[in-house]
Amino acid sequence: MTELTENQSQQMPAFCLATDLDGTFLGGEKSERLALYDWLEAHRAAIQLVFVTGRDLPFIEASCSEGIMPWPDYVVGDVGTTLAVRCSKSRRLIPVGELEAPIKARWGQGFNHIRQALDAAPGISPQTGTFRHRMSYHYDHQAFDPEIKIMIEKAGFDCLISDNRFLDVLPKGVSKGPSLLRLLSWLSMPKSNVLVAGDTLNDLSLFETGLRGVAVGNSEPALIDKINSRENVYFAKSHGASGVFEAITAFGFREIVQNAAKLKQEITA
Repeated sequence: MTELTENQSQQMPAFCLATDLDGTFLGGEKSERLALYDWLEAHRAAIQLVFVTGRDLPFIEASCSEGIMPWPDYVVGDVGTTLAVRCSKSRRLIPVGELEAPIKARWGQGFNHIRQALDAAPGISPQTGTFRHRMSYHYDHQAFDPEIKIMIEKAGFDCLISDNRFLDVLPKGVSKGPSLLRLLSWLSMPKSNVLVAGDTLNDLSLFETGLRGVAVGNSEPALIDKINSRENVYFAKSHGASGVFEAITAFGFREIVQNAAKLKQEITA
């Protein structure tokens, strides 16, 4: 049995948390983060954890290895352009080729034909790192020329600006939300079991999926403006991880997980 089959053949979890990292799962005071992490780990048999982030796999592996955060079961990384599964034996995150194939096809030969123009563009500078199916820049809105965004889109890519600090060049139609839905379909995960969590505009597509979601208390105002009329979104008062935990309770997932854990104990007793 392959590692992917082993992951997929596990009993369907009662709850799936699909969360952004920076400002969300990694946001808030240390004690607040540990309260959420400890609860997740204590009920892990009934929970599936998915990181939906702009971060890449090496960052996540290093952070988990250092004990900064729990290991995820799956990752939708690089702003939706990477989909990976955790290998429990090697404790590595392995890209899932069949899920990434449509993304790879849309990225094609990449953005090399506009790279020179972007390198010379005012208001953006390349972020460090190796990017597989995207390119990311630091963004200065005061110096940025809006014509650059138009050029990127005319070249066949999406241009995503978030937190007023970052600009991502992405394959057309690819972002966190659509990639998460592809993963959930692959896992046959009921949408009613899922909570998405985020805090900036690059999380907008998560809330546009219609899945129940939480915008944590420290969310970017521009994101709140986009989603403030959505009935599927809970607007937490608490920041970061504490806001996520607040929504888990408000949506009733905390009770669902505890009941599932109790039932499993009764069955195995």
